[in-house]
Amino acid sequence: MNIPHSIPVVLFAYARPDHLRRTLACLRENNVPLIYAFADGPKTPDLAERVNEVRSILRAIDWCELHLVERTENLGLGNSILTGVSEVFQRHETIIVFEDDLICVPGTYQYLCAALEHYKDDLRVMSVTGFNHPADTPSNIADQPYFDGRSDCWVWGAYARSWGNGMQKSALELMAECRRKGIDIYRYGATLVNMAKIEKEKNIWAVRFLYWHIVNGGLCLRPPFSLVEHIGYDRFSTNASQKLLETPVLQEMYLIPDKWPEPIENPECPAIWQKTNGGKPDNVIVKAVKKIKKHVKLLFN
Repeated sequence: MNIPHSIPVVLFAYARPDHLRRTLACLRENNVPLIYAFADGPKTPDLAERVNEVRSILRAIDWCELHLVERTENLGLGNSILTGVSEVFQRHETIIVFEDDLICVPGTYQYLCAALEHYKDDLRVMSVTGFNHPADTPSNIADQPYFDGRSDCWVWGAYARSWGNGMQKSALELMAECRRKGIDIYRYGATLVNMAKIEKEKNIWAVRFLYWHIVNGGLCLRPPFSLVEHIGYDRFSTNASQKLLETPVLQEMYLIPDKWPEPIENPECPAIWQKTNGGKPDNVIVKAVKKIKKHVKLLFN
């Protein structure tokens, strides 16, 4: 297979120089040739020194081609990713996204590039990811990647076609589209519904991407085990304050598949997400009707 080695990594950094050094070390080890780095501005004056240290680290990159954008204001993670990814998609059809608190095993970049290249003309496939968690993995997965209707935001790749105009809509708007199409908004867990409700308040972005997949019936390719680790559980983390998704020790990268799977969702995925992220709550009216029926049955038996 002809694997493209010019797919850019879009990297988002803020005020964590030590985390960033680890992320850059793995990107260098993966022989990433091109990075678009977006450095957010300090939210408060006391963070200016850390922000400046992060920018110095980025400016010192000399082992690949670098395009650095230093924001003068603080956009926050959600707005930073939404604007940054959209900007890079104006120049590239395919990208891979890292944040400054994510590391990966050697070979991850090549694997994601190969996957993106293989499925580039298949509109069913909207994204690929290097992350997975044992609790969310179907039981019949051995050592091959599989497809999930719920995408991911920890080291992911996508196409300009799968970002599209839909990412200009809020998660709540996309949820409304799901309802109009008869799609269960709880199909991939109640956490998505809850995140959609606080999207703007918390300045998050990924729930929008997940619902954009769901609205379109799009698929995300997942590895059989995680190639990615989140190292950012600290006071500077935006949406990972608890170690709920810590992964086991990362395994060595397996070989890129000779035969990639057909883009069909593993049938276990929705039930797994509802088990680990909560299912659809019973409607109050439905509960009341069930209660009345129960009492009526008792009266006439």
